[in-house]
Amino acid sequence: MRSLDFLHISLADQCLYGFADGQLLLRLPVSTALNGAGEQGGSNCTPRGRHQVRAKIGAGLPAGAVLRGRRWTGEVWSAALDQQFPGRDWILTRILWLSGCEPGRNRLGPVDTFRRYIYLHGTPEREPMGVPLSHGCVRLRNADLLTLFPRVPLHCAVLIDEAPCPAWAAADLG
Repeated sequence: MRSLDFLHISLADQCLYGFADGQLLLRLPVSTALNGAGEQGGSNCTPRGRHQVRAKIGAGLPAGAVLRGRRWTGEVWSAALDQQFPGRDWILTRILWLSGCEPGRNRLGPVDTFRRYIYLHGTPEREPMGVPLSHGCVRLRNADLLTLFPRVPLHCAVLIDEAPCPAWAAADLG
């Protein structure tokens, strides 16, 4: 399986596009923020711009592993657990923790993506993809995250913006 060197997360398409050497290798549905795009801390918006994967958390954990404070609780998500904690924003399976690369836009001060704890993470299967519903993070299906996680190296470049995937890239997957 080829490593990816660039991820494009399209707010317009609600998709993550994974590239290696300019070739599109992966397309996955996501769910970004219900509140839309924005960089301000406390906004519950998905930050735009250039980022990198600063940390990878959860390697080897089971699918559906419940993560709180970036640590496994020892639990695996279930409907019963969901009923026990209604309204919880579940962070499951793995975390790819993002750090902004643009000072003043998504790095440092009140717009710092890393300090806002913006992740790519798994979510319960009942949560729809392709619809903005998160609290700012980028949600993926657990199975998709398990496919993505080993292919993304630390410091992998990530662009989050409103642009749809370019037609030339989408044609690569047929």
